[in-house]
Amino acid sequence: MSSMKVRAPRKLVAEINVVPYIDVMLVLLVVFMITAPMMTQGIQVELPKTDSQAITDKDNEPVIVSIKQDGSFYINVGGDEKKTSSLETIKGHALRIIKHKPGTLFLVEGDESVAYGKVISLMSALQGAGIEKLGLVTEPAEK
Repeated sequence: MSSMKVRAPRKLVAEINVVPYIDVMLVLLVVFMITAPMMTQGIQVELPKTDSQAITDKDNEPVIVSIKQDGSFYINVGGDEKKTSSLETIKGHALRIIKHKPGTLFLVEGDESVAYGKVISLMSALQGAGIEKLGLVTEPAEK
C-alpha cells in the first residue's frame, strides 16, 4: 500500500470570468445607440407664439385645412368649401399649390374634440406632400 500516492484535494476556483459579459454589453450598447435615433418619429411644426401677430400678407394667403368634430377634412381651395375631402385629395391639392407657389403657409384648424391621431395623420400627409411651413390655428385664451 505504500505505492499508492495520496493527492491533496484541489481548491475550487470561485472567480467569474467577466470578459465575455463585457463584450456582450459593448455590442448591445452599440446596437442601441444606432437604433435609438431611428425609433423616434415626429412632425416638425412651427407653433405660434403667444404674442404673435395676425397674418396680414394678402399676396401670399395661407391655405387652411380644417378637421370637423366628426373627423371629416375640408380644404379652402376653390370650389365648394363645404365639401368633404379625403387625405389623398388634400395631399393632391397641397402638391399643386406648392408646385405653383412654393413657401405657401398651410394652417391646420381642428375642432378641440377631434382625436389627436386624426390631426397628426393630416399633418403627416401635408408634410409628406413637401409642405415646409405648417402651423396650427388657435383662438386666444380667455382672460
